[in-house]
Amino acid sequence: MQWEGISEFVYVAENESFTLASKKMAISTAQVSRQISALEKRLNIKLFYRTTRKVSLTEEGRIFYQHCRSVLDGLDAAERAITNLQSKPQGKIKLTAPVTYGEQQILPLVNNFMQQYRDVEVSAYLSNRKIDLVEDGYDLAIRLGKLSDSSLMAKQLGKRTNYVCASKQYLDTHGTPHSISELNQHSCLLGTLDYWHFQELDREKSIRVTGRLRYNSGYSLTDAALKGLGIVQLPDYYVQQHLASGKLVSLLDNYRAPDEGIWAIYPQNRHLSPRIRLLVDYLAAQLL
Repeated sequence: MQWEGISEFVYVAENESFTLASKKMAISTAQVSRQISALEKRLNIKLFYRTTRKVSLTEEGRIFYQHCRSVLDGLDAAERAITNLQSKPQGKIKLTAPVTYGEQQILPLVNNFMQQYRDVEVSAYLSNRKIDLVEDGYDLAIRLGKLSDSSLMAKQLGKRTNYVCASKQYLDTHGTPHSISELNQHSCLLGTLDYWHFQELDREKSIRVTGRLRYNSGYSLTDAALKGLGIVQLPDYYVQQHLASGKLVSLLDNYRAPDEGIWAIYPQNRHLSPRIRLLVDYLAAQLL
């Protein structure tokens, strides 16, 4: 409990910015802000002066920073010493990931990782259900999209792009939509949600779409789009190869929603062992 927020505090102090600190730590700005607020409340002191343009340390903050910096330097040295002793990481890693993304992207990378570190054991459970990591004893979870507020720690591994696309066959028959308002004139291929996400005039916007087909399978929706049954919105790992080959055509690019994050999530109060840290860093290096 007493260590929570210390790393965030030091990063903000050294960068004089919550945003820069969050980028360097690869966590959300909101998470950094929550940790700093909780730390100030616990210490019952104000650590930063905050304005719209600048973040600076208070006098108490400067004193606290000097002690925290030396403590973190000592912890870094201790961790390096342990990591050097354990030059061959070993032990079990229990992780979970979404089904399709886990099959296509995560587990092949985990296999590559295990080829390098042969004393590591991995148990993976693929599910689109959000599993309680602490209750079910997981070390790590891969999550896609926006994160809900929680006590879990998060490190961004990469990004995914959602494309709206259709086959040339469909567009030749039904025409090409040039604005999101025209989607109500088309047959949309639905997944589990009735809404598609876009950005218009720098604002995120959700549009209700309709169609005569609904699947909870990205592969099946991709197949339906390839066969000219309608327009679909799917992440890049389903459609990228078909866009590159010309079998599918990307639509409404000017309205495309911002890329979504791909995250590694792990319990805040659980020590991140060298084997888990190595895996998280390896995934980030491959996916960024």
